[in-house]
Amino acid sequence: MLKKYFTVYDRYIFTQVLVTTIVAILLFTIVWIAPEMLLNTIKLILAGVYTPQTGVMVLIYELPKILGKAFPVGLLLGSLFTFDKLSKDSELTIFRAVGMSFFRILRPLLVLSIIVTGLCFVTYDKLIPYSCQKLQEIKGGQILTQYIYTIKDENNHPSQAVIVSKFHEGIMHDVIVMNFSKEVFDDLHGLSNIIVGETGKFAVKKDNVPCWQLKNVTSYNIDANGIFQEIKHIKGTEILTGQHAEDAYTIMINSTKRDRDINNKDLKHYVKLLKRGNLDEEYRLMQNKYLQRFFHPFVCVLLAVLGCLLGFSKPREQRLVGFTIAIGCIFVYYITLPFFDLLAEKGVLHPVITAAFPPLAFLCAIIMFYKSKDL
Repeated sequence: MLKKYFTVYDRYIFTQVLVTTIVAILLFTIVWIAPEMLLNTIKLILAGVYTPQTGVMVLIYELPKILGKAFPVGLLLGSLFTFDKLSKDSELTIFRAVGMSFFRILRPLLVLSIIVTGLCFVTYDKLIPYSCQKLQEIKGGQILTQYIYTIKDENNHPSQAVIVSKFHEGIMHDVIVMNFSKEVFDDLHGLSNIIVGETGKFAVKKDNVPCWQLKNVTSYNIDANGIFQEIKHIKGTEILTGQHAEDAYTIMINSTKRDRDINNKDLKHYVKLLKRGNLDEEYRLMQNKYLQRFFHPFVCVLLAVLGCLLGFSKPREQRLVGFTIAIGCIFVYYITLPFFDLLAEKGVLHPVITAAFPPLAFLCAIIMFYKSKDL
């Protein structure tokens, strides 16, 4: 049954594109890793910071981040080189002469591109977050400075603000809690109490209620006129109990990471927490990053088709033209991604639009090249 739908032609094209794609991915990986990453790792080994074994593991854990970008590039160049060679050798002319349509010629390439799309999706969802976690264990955890979490009442007025000056390895340092009064003067919210804790941590009480526990606490009570009434020193206190405690801690943990460090499930949950916490800019940015997880792998299919179209050329047509267009497309794609991230973050465009625009642009380019080739 498989041979009926996957003929000798399909196996031939599939194999040719697969081989050239693997070569392109390897070349892309070597070029990416060689100049700076390899040099820095060697320097750290010579300085005694890494052992040779640790240095090798660092390079291995860096590979998934490179592969995430290498899959689309490799597939584009692999399909372009294969179909360009077939055009120059007049093999495509023979395929068309025996009655093969463009879409029939494209079928084995689509099968391969769907497989690569799946690999790309798994790489971003599983491999990259795992490798980033291992790299952090080797290099040491990140230190977060000045995290702020605000609780608002039903009128959208702040009722409490928690400021963490530094967070490292599960311990919060110099935690400031500002409790706002219900009095509002000229759009300014007065304070009823300020709590300063030397250290703090996330904990779950015996009744399974999460909370933040502060130690070595100084409490400042403030009257309606903004004058300190009483200053007390206590060993410890609890703040942000219940859902607020869990949400604030999860947001703080994820804010120390880049989006690529988080798998799809956790990133989706993080986006929901940002929306619930009214952190609009961060919410829009992370929603855009989450949607890109699904649009970016699909780019593999589009680039494979684009490479095929660019490979359809006349026998004497310069090969450099197709490769120049392909490299230009890749360059424009990756260099404009931060620009679309900014548009989403600032609310200029909806995250769905910013995440979907690059694939749609490639789809338009495919339609344009398809019409120009008169296939």
